[in-house]
Amino acid sequence: MSILAHQSTKLLVQGITGNEGLFHTQQMYQYKTNIVAGVSPGKGGEWVLDGKIPVFDSVKSAVEMTGADASVIFVPAKHCADAIFEAANANLPLVVCITEGVPVQDMMRVKRFLAQRSTRLIGPNCPGILTPGETKIGIIPGNITQPGNVGVISKSGTLTYEVLYALNQAGRGVSTCVGIGGDPVKGTGYVELLEMFEADAKTDQIVLIGEIGGNEEEAAAEYIARYMTKPVVAFIAGVTAPPGKRMGHAGAIIEGREGTAQEKIKTLESSGIRVAQHPEQIPTLLN
Repeated sequence: MSILAHQSTKLLVQGITGNEGLFHTQQMYQYKTNIVAGVSPGKGGEWVLDGKIPVFDSVKSAVEMTGADASVIFVPAKHCADAIFEAANANLPLVVCITEGVPVQDMMRVKRFLAQRSTRLIGPNCPGILTPGETKIGIIPGNITQPGNVGVISKSGTLTYEVLYALNQAGRGVSTCVGIGGDPVKGTGYVELLEMFEADAKTDQIVLIGEIGGNEEEAAAEYIARYMTKPVVAFIAGVTAPPGKRMGHAGAIIEGREGTAQEKIKTLESSGIRVAQHPEQIPTLLN
């Protein structure tokens, strides 16, 4: 078992004929991800990867013809909202948006729209989902981790890779890794994923990777203290970040005392969560 995605997930790629879409489709395909279709308006009827994957003009037609039940989006930022709307209107249960730079106002419209739908959005501006040994939806390298019992949730892309590598070096494998993205307005957050990992029989421990800005880590700490029975280890990036300066993600900005790494670490530790001082310490805290 895994959360969100597994080896039988039927994936379609929106923006499959673009440079980024085609490159990462090749990487996902090599990982044995079950890619059944691509979508690129105006290019329906074509095939990519030497005739292995058909291209459709719309998500609806791709779903009708292939039975796809998940989508990954590699379209330009200005078109992402429409791509998400199209996927949701086709009743896809899972949509993963990799694209960065999606306008906040567009994401606010997306959030309102998805509140009335059953589609779950991961992202935007995220590395996606990796269930080691089963499927890879997005850009997380598959060769830096192995199957195991640690669930990983992260705002950061590069920190995700560093933590996965550190776990792998320590002989620890991962059940599912989910990159939620660091934008101020996004789809699925920490609490929803913590609930899924709590219910997942193959996940025994969870790693939560956070960063400065916002209050999502504080909400996660409260949820963990109240409802989680599985141990959680955390790491918060941005300890030395100066107030008022955005660090990396659009949502990683400190305003006043709120959102600082120190405040987040204090809240997490007061909820009984072990917080690593650096990513390489995480495997030790899990033992």
